[in-house]
Amino acid sequence: MKLTTKTRYGTRLVIDLAQHQAQGAIQMSEISLRQNISVKYLEQLIRPLKQADLVTSTRGPKGGHMLAKKPEEITLGEITRLFESQTGLVDCISNSEKCSMVDDCLVRDAWERANKALYDELDSITIADLLKKKKID
Repeated sequence: MKLTTKTRYGTRLVIDLAQHQAQGAIQMSEISLRQNISVKYLEQLIRPLKQADLVTSTRGPKGGHMLAKKPEEITLGEITRLFESQTGLVDCISNSEKCSMVDDCLVRDAWERANKALYDELDSITIADLLKKKKID
């Protein structure tokens, strides 16, 4: 499975907000400079994060964006599901109608187990875990 740029950059956006949460609301231009991601692209990423109640925003001269949850409450699995339109390793996992052999397929169960293992792992890693890793390294 190859993650989309939206997932990778969306994760970087969330991590940046977590790293700088003590500053209060963070403006997109600051994140853009630190992460080397255009403001225009970050604006596309912030919308689904706000809709998922992971980020809050305030307007005005001192406005910006902040995490709506603690870093310990946000997982990589949650972010990945938010940005990936296809969360299964193969199409038949998320949409069994896509395969005429779904009932007779000998490998589908293995794909489902691998997919579950991937998301179990992503769900076990929080943004706080990633921040701790950086401090250790």
